Amino acid sequence: MRIKTGIEGFDGLVEGGLIKGRQYLLSGSPGSGKTTFGVQFLSTGALFDEPGAYIALSESIETIVEDMSRYNFKVRELIDKKKLFFLDIGPNKNYGEYNDIWTVITPEHEQRATESPEAAAPSPESVFKSVETLVKHTGVKRLVIDSLSAIRFTAHNPAQEERSISKFIRNLKTLECTTILLSELTKPDSYTIEQFASHGVIFLHNFMDNNDRMTRALQIIKMRGTKHDCDMRTLEFTPRGIRVGNPVRA
Repeated sequence: MRIKTGIEGFDGLVEGGLIKGRQYLLSGSPGSGKTTFGVQFLSTGALFDEPGAYIALSESIETIVEDMSRYNFKVRELIDKKKLFFLDIGPNKNYGEYNDIWTVITPEHEQRATESPEAAAPSPESVFKSVETLVKHTGVKRLVIDSLSAIRFTAHNPAQEERSISKFIRNLKTLECTTILLSELTKPDSYTIEQFASHGVIFLHNFMDNNDRMTRALQIIKMRGTKHDCDMRTLEFTPRGIRVGNPVRA
């Protein structure tokens, strides 16, 4: 079953919408439109009786709601109707409430500085448990997790990190929600475990064109079970949200 994203010009590129219950990775540089895409996707679902939740791991909920209220997404109205939820599970202690660095005595009786538990970044396991609880109590059908980058570097070694992220995405599949995972795009040609584990991968680009004009663009890299467009297409921000346009000219 396909569901509408609400992103104008996008659904036609993926056979009418995203496949329900799957996980999609949306990667982009700062300012490329990841948050807008995510909230637009959630508000569209909420308007069609598919409640959604935005899971914030780095940015504050107040800031996101304030910024997204500039669009015609009816964010505050949907929050009041309990059709749209925002959950902040990132580090939430203010400076001065606890010592940010603790001194830990290792089994070898060495002193080692470490980050306090209150200031530490959330782990994939703790994030999943919080999301699972929210889904069970609210019945949400759409999820946006912002961002995967916030939990990607919490493991002690690269191999453990990849296993942790892969397990996190596999567990998300058990929730039966259509999920968009946001992440920072650093190297478009560098492949990560989340790109392989997700059912679809979308890149949001932000670059200077040949005429020294800033260009925003969207490109669908992968979409399992779907015949999709592969062109880099223009991305426009309007009062109604993001609109995908024509292929970017070379």
